[in-house]
Amino acid sequence: MTQAWTPTRDFIGYGVTPPNPHWPGNARVALQIAINYEEGAEYNNADRDARTELGLAEAPGGRVPAGQRDMAFESMYEYGSRVGFWRLMQILQEREVPATIFGCALALERNPLVAQAIVAAGFDVCCHGYRWEEHFRLSVDEEQERISRAIESLTRTTGVRPLGWYCRYGASENTRRLLVEEGGFLYDSDAYNDELPYWVQVGSKPHLVVPYTMDANDGKFASPGGFSTPFDFENYLKATFDRLYEEGVHAPKLMSIGLHARISGRPGRAQALAAFLDHVRRHDKVWLCRRLDVAKHWCAVHPFIK
Repeated sequence: MTQAWTPTRDFIGYGVTPPNPHWPGNARVALQIAINYEEGAEYNNADRDARTELGLAEAPGGRVPAGQRDMAFESMYEYGSRVGFWRLMQILQEREVPATIFGCALALERNPLVAQAIVAAGFDVCCHGYRWEEHFRLSVDEEQERISRAIESLTRTTGVRPLGWYCRYGASENTRRLLVEEGGFLYDSDAYNDELPYWVQVGSKPHLVVPYTMDANDGKFASPGGFSTPFDFENYLKATFDRLYEEGVHAPKLMSIGLHARISGRPGRAQALAAFLDHVRRHDKVWLCRRLDVAKHWCAVHPFIK
């Protein structure tokens, strides 16, 4: 006899009747910008890692023999912490746009000026791991240790414990359970499957998911077939926003945007981001928010129902 399959994935979601999120000010779109701050937490031989990071930079890695430091790649990452981050901060603050930092704890330890600027700006930090490492490669004990270390580190560098979590692509099968067992997280963003937050049940406990995005994300500059020019990025963001703004008359949604200081912090791409935000500012039914604001709003307006 064939054993019945018990589904563990939800292919249905909200379907054709998504809830009205009732964003503040009756906004049609909640716009949330996440800056992935990873510089200094990536794999590299200077930290005696067994591998060198090869992704999300201006040139493909892998040219330097294994075991040697890739000085070019290291410097491409350093651009984000030395220059790109400050350019993004200026653009956001000039337009009074809040943001969430997907912060690797070690990266913020190594740049206290950035950590101080984040706190001063009122941006929230969503924990992006202790290092910029793939949690699906870790054992359960290793992952639990990394989560605890990241919480302690970010609490020390920012003065506030993180309430959100986002893995480097992607989470392990144990990540969400470990976050719920830790007990201090309000939400995680390890999902790409919706345009509204939603509740899941982990064991007997409710847990909020605030989905993220890989399409409105500057990481596509480093992906084959992705963005080639700043205009690609600007036009894609505008098209996404315009579509959601139109639909938002009847079905408001969340628009997430993913940035990296070493990518969007380059002048040409930063100009595209600035032009997009100027476009957004010409619309009045928009809630510019942090990811923590979205999570708190959802808990208050759409609490978990068993």
